[in-house]
Amino acid sequence: MRTTGAWALLTVSLVLGFLAIWVVTPAPVSALLPFGVAVPELSPALGAIAVILATIAWFARARRPARAAAGIAVAAALLFAVPLAQLPSTIRRFDAAMTAAGFDARLTFLNLTFIPAPGPSAVRRGVNVDATRTTPLVADIYARQGVRDAPLLVQLYGGAWQRGAPGDDELFARHFAALGYVVAAIDYRHAPAARWPAQIDDVRASLAWLRAHARELGADPARLVLVGRSAGAQLALVAAYQDGAPAVAGVVSLYGPVFLADGWREPPHPDPLGVRSILETYLGGTPDDVPDRYEAASPVSYLTSHAPPTLLVYGTRDHIVDVRFARRLEARLHAAGVRAALLEIPWAEHAFDVLPHGLSARLARFYTERFLAAVVGPVH
Repeated sequence: MRTTGAWALLTVSLVLGFLAIWVVTPAPVSALLPFGVAVPELSPALGAIAVILATIAWFARARRPARAAAGIAVAAALLFAVPLAQLPSTIRRFDAAMTAAGFDARLTFLNLTFIPAPGPSAVRRGVNVDATRTTPLVADIYARQGVRDAPLLVQLYGGAWQRGAPGDDELFARHFAALGYVVAAIDYRHAPAARWPAQIDDVRASLAWLRAHARELGADPARLVLVGRSAGAQLALVAAYQDGAPAVAGVVSLYGPVFLADGWREPPHPDPLGVRSILETYLGGTPDDVPDRYEAASPVSYLTSHAPPTLLVYGTRDHIVDVRFARRLEARLHAAGVRAALLEIPWAEHAFDVLPHGLSARLARFYTERFLAAVVGPVH
């Protein structure tokens, strides 16, 4: 190999080395957060590339730059291997937690290779679920043709309560619709134009419409489950736990905030998105300024023994919503006698399922599927 080729190998190895550090290093600023989220999820593929590069570089003729490239690539491959090394024990813990909560699930490495179900489902976009408003409240409805009495899965997107749309996470919705669920991806108003409790009011309005029209959609309103991501998970948990709210069969929180005042007082380190600013924009001030809003927006405030079965899926390396808050919620759920399981992904950052084919997204999808089967029964 010519010297120019060896230097090209060194350049590529340096890029891989830069990427590999985000498997174990938290992103200090928002510009670097995409690396902290995506690299661990792509680590199997990146690790394979690093091994191939190291092999090519080792046998190159231009010794000095090529051997340096090989060394860097080997180091990168070792870092990329960390999630895969953690995977077997993670699966064992998840299976044990699901079984202990009565949500039967068994995952094998073969399951992890699955491609999300293809989409024979149809989607109705922008369905108006509250025609009384000047600005319509809409939802996207995913369902197989001719489905009847299917479980109803209501999806709430994330986005710091400031952005997002029902069309987010479409692959997840299509996957479950293809399995036989009716999936409704609902909307809510955004801060700062609308502050709490506008968002939960919108969620309640959407849920009321979905229950009233469930049969027309081919769904069974008695088998309704909420699944939310981040900000949407906070809303899903509040809607599921609130006193007097219509009962739901289960709720899934993917990295959702649950103790909002504590989240403000104990921000993550590092804090790439500025958690305090996000909460203040959503709630209109600090916990000292508007303590009632922080309490009312915290799902744990509504927790009773009547709370529905709950699945919590969080990343241990989450630097937006610290996993310790999910651990506190799980402990309180168990103390109240509620069936609940916390699945903690050791390599995952916040929004780990932004890559739908990534390692954590596959885990979350598999265990969500098993949870749904446990709480609403089989689909047809």
